Amino acid sequence: MLKNIFGGKTEIKVIEDIKRHIGILHSASECFKKALETHDKNYIHCIPELEREGDTVRREIISAIYEGAFLPFIRSNICRFVEIVDEAFDILEDTASEFEYLGSKLDKEIEEDCIKIADINMNMCDMLLIAFETLFDKGDLREKTLAIRIYEKKVDEIKFDLISKLRKKEVKDFWEGRILSDFISYLTRISDVIEDASDYLHIINLSLR
Repeated sequence: MLKNIFGGKTEIKVIEDIKRHIGILHSASECFKKALETHDKNYIHCIPELEREGDTVRREIISAIYEGAFLPFIRSNICRFVEIVDEAFDILEDTASEFEYLGSKLDKEIEEDCIKIADINMNMCDMLLIAFETLFDKGDLREKTLAIRIYEKKVDEIKFDLISKLRKKEVKDFWEGRILSDFISYLTRISDVIEDASDYLHIINLSLR
């Protein structure tokens, strides 16, 4: 059955494009981590460029699906998976935008926690790609998505610790506090969205049975 659904030229091209889409998200996540570590604005500026590249790939994927790639019963699920991955791009770009303003205003302790989260987000992108590939090689999808859930739980633990630290932080003005709050919210939201994408792989997997 998998061969019938995924074996056509168009389907194979879409699958490779989805892998590329996830790979670009990983590259953007890596750029953001380097931006946190180095405060080099070049890494921040590469994120919108990668988001635009990812958006181009997303449009190509959706267009190919609407033009007839895959059987009808699976098209909407694959489209939804791609849209969830694209949502992670959008949130990462928002995170980068807030960080560009904050920059050196981040406390060292808070910055270290943010780097840990950025690293986990990057690892989650890796695992999401592995999980997506597992759909086609009949591997254990549950094992891969469980790993993603474990990563997400680690982000939650760091997030709760960060919130506790932020409550004790003296903020000079309302907007600085608001931007810092939004920055942490965006950064920790990325892992939630990647987990949502991995959960949707189970829906795709079930629809193939």
